[in-house]
Amino acid sequence: MKILTVNCGSSTLKFQFVEVEREETPIGRERRLAYGIVDRIGSKGRIRFTVPLKEDYSQPIAIADHGEATHCVLDWLRDKGLLGRDSLQAVGHRVVHGGSLFVDPTVINDAVITGIEAVSHLAPLHNEPALSAIRATRTILGSAIPQVAVFDTAFHHTLPERASRYAIPMSLAEKHHIRRYGFHGLAHRYMTERYAIITATPKERTKLITLQLGNGCSAAAIEDGCSVDTSMGFTPLEGLIMGTRSGDIDPSLVGFLSRQENVDVREVEEWLNTRSGMLGVSGHSSDMRELLDAEAKGNARAALAVEMFCYRVRKYIGAYLAVLRGADAIVFGGGIGENSPQIRARICRGMEWCGLVIDQSYNAEAVGTEGRISAENSRIHAYTVPVDEESIIARDTVRCLRSG
Repeated sequence: MKILTVNCGSSTLKFQFVEVEREETPIGRERRLAYGIVDRIGSKGRIRFTVPLKEDYSQPIAIADHGEATHCVLDWLRDKGLLGRDSLQAVGHRVVHGGSLFVDPTVINDAVITGIEAVSHLAPLHNEPALSAIRATRTILGSAIPQVAVFDTAFHHTLPERASRYAIPMSLAEKHHIRRYGFHGLAHRYMTERYAIITATPKERTKLITLQLGNGCSAAAIEDGCSVDTSMGFTPLEGLIMGTRSGDIDPSLVGFLSRQENVDVREVEEWLNTRSGMLGVSGHSSDMRELLDAEAKGNARAALAVEMFCYRVRKYIGAYLAVLRGADAIVFGGGIGENSPQIRARICRGMEWCGLVIDQSYNAEAVGTEGRISAENSRIHAYTVPVDEESIIARDTVRCLRSG
């Protein structure tokens, strides 16, 4: 079955055109027919599209919004002959927030779009772009091609109440649907399922701490293949220190800064989401590569940002080891987790007490590759797994349509 996957970020649109030949095909091993990205949507952006072994296409382009980006992608795929009647069979969309309404992949119709709109205030920077792409795709392809929404929050629906609830008045929580939803679900699920495959461990017997470390960061505690705790909560702001997001703070800081700076609460929330994290601490950059370079040149604030980042991840690892009563492995994913041996080593430094020992040689060689980075005698192992969210989207789209 040939599937187009559409994965919208706040200012990007990534896509893959993949063929899922059999459901038994190992996850992450689907046949990619084309893929690409529309980057920096809303400004002077760039498109980078690829047909494997045939063509790499890249050019700067001004794209106003995700609807226009979708048109651009579909026009290119049509030009390559990939949208014919016998080519494209379905479209799968990543939608960040499904709220309590959507906990499974769902065939998109007018009622589903209305439902996604109803929870979009919980993730406006991500749900609205996905909705724009969905509307554009429906307009261009019509009703003959089925479309499926795959929700990032769904993987964390298995959180027990002790982990999903906030200690606020129950009446307010119920009235406003306030709970810890968790995010990066597709990434954490992919890391879990790939770990099970590469270690020949039944997914139902896995006990893992998965780390999605990029511009946005989150950790998850996985038991028997299910998420039982995660660092992000009601919004993606909670948890680890990120590129521009603060992560965990004292909630009273919002009101305090609002009063002291004489600004609206929404402006403080904007600061916490876009001016904080590694950018806020360093005053230099939100990019880990630039921060490591600045640290090497003696920039003390950059060094502090990096140290705070590693400390917060290590702190969550310790907490989740307690939650899980130990773990089989720690799995690193995301742009930083997959590509920065130095950060992985610094996160795991001093964790020999729990049996985690990093092999310096394995770790140094693991850049954008999948494999073990811990020593042979490590009681808790560590792995890198380059995340492929589009693989999850494609497979869930196939399963949803075949089960329906």
